[in-house]
Amino acid sequence: MTALKKVKENLFLVIVALAYIAMFIINPVMGTESIKNSGYYIKEMLFIMPVIFVLTALLDMWIPKEKIMRYLGKDAGFKGVFLSFVVGSVSAGPIYAAFPMCLMLRKKGASIRNIIIILSSWAVIKVPMLLNEAKFLGPKFMAIRWVLTVLAILIFSWISAKIIKDEDLPVESPAKAGLHINRDACMGCTICAKAYPELFEMQGKKSVVKAYDKQNLNLENLQRVIGDCPVHAIEYSEE
Repeated sequence: MTALKKVKENLFLVIVALAYIAMFIINPVMGTESIKNSGYYIKEMLFIMPVIFVLTALLDMWIPKEKIMRYLGKDAGFKGVFLSFVVGSVSAGPIYAAFPMCLMLRKKGASIRNIIIILSSWAVIKVPMLLNEAKFLGPKFMAIRWVLTVLAILIFSWISAKIIKDEDLPVESPAKAGLHINRDACMGCTICAKAYPELFEMQGKKSVVKAYDKQNLNLENLQRVIGDCPVHAIEYSEE
C-alpha cells in the first residue's frame, strides 16, 4: 500500500520514467538524447529558479499592490496592455521563469489578460529573440512576424480573459483563522519544511502543516517562513 501511495503521489514522474524506458527500448539513440536534453534543462532550472525566486520576492516587497492594480489591473486599459508587452518583451530567461513572477503580479491585482500578455510576450517576442530572428531570417520577416504575433496575442488574451475566471487561478482565498497553505500555489521548494520542520513537512511534493499547538508556535520563525515563501502560499491569522 505504501508503494502504491508513493506511485499515486508521484504519478507524473512515474509516467515520465516509463516514457523514457519505452524510448530506450524502441530507439536507444533517441532515449539517450532525451536523457541528455532533460539533464540540460534540469541544470538550467537549478541555476535560474533560485535567482527568479529572490527577484520575485524583492519585487513583491518593493512594488505596492496599489501600483500593480493601477498599471496592470482590470482598469488599467491601454497602458496596462502596453506595459504588459514591455515587461514580457524585455524580460530575460526561459518562459518557466515567468510563472512565479506572474503569480506574484496576479496576487497583487494584475488582470488575467495582462498576465497572459506578459507570458505570451516573454515566450515569443522577447527583444533578444527578435534581434537573432532579424539576423538569421531578415528584418522584414522579423517585422511582419512581430506585428502578426502581437495581433494574435491581443486577440488570444481578450478571449482567454473572457473564459478564465478569477476563481480558476490559485490566488489567495479570504483569510481564515489559523495556519493554512494554498497547495495549488505551493511549488514544493521545501523552504518552509527546512526552516520550520516542527510545523511543516512535504507530502506529494507539496508542503502541509503538521498538527500544532497554538501556544507552542514560534511566531517569529513562522513569520520569517511566510515571508520567505517565494509564491506566498502560506497564510496565518490569529484565531
